Amino acid sequence: MTLRITGRRASLVAAPARSTHVLVVVSPDQGWPEAPGRTEVRAALQRGGVDPNEWRGTPTVVQVAGGQLVSWVRVDPSAAAFDRHTALRKALAPLLAERPRTLDVTVHGSDAVRESLASDAVLVALQNSVPLPAWKRSPAPTALQSLTVHGAAAGAKWAVEQARAAGNQLCRELTAMPANMLTPGTYRRRVRELAKAEGWQFAELDTTRLTRLGAGAFMAVARGSHQADAAIVHLVYDGRPLRSGRRTGRTVALVGKGICFDTGGHNLKKDTSMNTMHTDMSGSAVALGTLLAASRLGLPVRIDAWLAIAQNHLSPEAYTQNEVVTALDGTTIETTHTDAEGRMVLADTLTLASRAKPDEIIDFATLTGAMCTALGTRQSGVLSNRDEFAERAVAAGAATGERVVAFPMPADYDEALESTVADVKQCVLESGAADHILAARFLQRFVNDVPWLHVDLSAATNRGGLGAVGTEVTGFGVGLALELVSSPSARR
Repeated sequence: MTLRITGRRASLVAAPARSTHVLVVVSPDQGWPEAPGRTEVRAALQRGGVDPNEWRGTPTVVQVAGGQLVSWVRVDPSAAAFDRHTALRKALAPLLAERPRTLDVTVHGSDAVRESLASDAVLVALQNSVPLPAWKRSPAPTALQSLTVHGAAAGAKWAVEQARAAGNQLCRELTAMPANMLTPGTYRRRVRELAKAEGWQFAELDTTRLTRLGAGAFMAVARGSHQADAAIVHLVYDGRPLRSGRRTGRTVALVGKGICFDTGGHNLKKDTSMNTMHTDMSGSAVALGTLLAASRLGLPVRIDAWLAIAQNHLSPEAYTQNEVVTALDGTTIETTHTDAEGRMVLADTLTLASRAKPDEIIDFATLTGAMCTALGTRQSGVLSNRDEFAERAVAAGAATGERVVAFPMPADYDEALESTVADVKQCVLESGAADHILAARFLQRFVNDVPWLHVDLSAATNRGGLGAVGTEVTGFGVGLALELVSSPSARR
């Protein structure tokens, strides 16, 4: 059932009789406006020894006389997007935990404050309104069916928030799928069906064709799986305007790592490291979610999404350390660790993306443990062959609440990747070698000097949720990428 969103100009003074769950959002300078649960919240704070006039951050939840569950939260509209989204997510959590069919949100303040807070609240509510897939014997939880926003601008539709939420939900749904249910074969079928429904161009290069083309880096990983169902999937959305019968405007390539399960190959992961490796395809899910959001908005841009879909399995045919394989562009690669499979499948996929000569390339991948070591799982790292592109990404992360940190990637790091038997080493085995930077230096070889941004998704999962999203699988990257795709391109 499609979620119905309604905006109403007047803020709520009391909870409507039809309501079951109400979120009250006020800014710090609004004092205590007349709103549902005002008396009950003030009393609850006083019982807890908190002066209501000093109450700022922690959401407070009460039940009012009509039986409605009401959550109050103060949100500073001038605070960072991440902080605003986090506060709203925590305030909504006890309401959405009951899986209501309806939700009322009321915002209070000046016109500008209400507009800002309403947009934030809609985004957070939408991104948490649909439960992730689960296979329990208990009845499936219901999804939110009706969202009414009181105090919103007249006629507000929140198109950007709806599109971003749809992309995020798709990304999280795919990422949360169990490994036996999202194999490369089933993933490809799902993408084909989605492309048909959304009107995207669809093509795929299967293992037979990739072998014939000479995509040795991708095939080194793919050959370890006996199903032979790996492929590079290519999707196109083209919203560029027509001028004199020709499409004119900006083109962007989104490249995503789609390893449906990663055993580590012959360099087998230990149990704790292998657990959750069904999420190693989240980079491709980010690219797919961004494509969905951009096409739903009808952005005036062409987007080519390239999904590197495979598994990294252990078998007699699986690639090993010390092989020399030839990538699609002719580069010879000395393999040094079979658990560095992401950069192998991305190498050939980036080559294909760059051959189309887009204005810019953005790739997404859960690529290195080094990035998690550097940043943890609350933000992700970016590296680029254009300083201004990295700067733009940091700004986009701040604007969307999906925080990223830009890392340098000086050319002298290439010394560590020098090989005596091939053009380049896949990676190095020494600890403390800044593998997140080395991986980016490796990938840069395959972008043919197209302006390129590499997003190492250390924040793809975070226990307890992150920013606007309340689940461990965060869908991090869709908001960031949508902002980048919507903004002016990086200069060559």
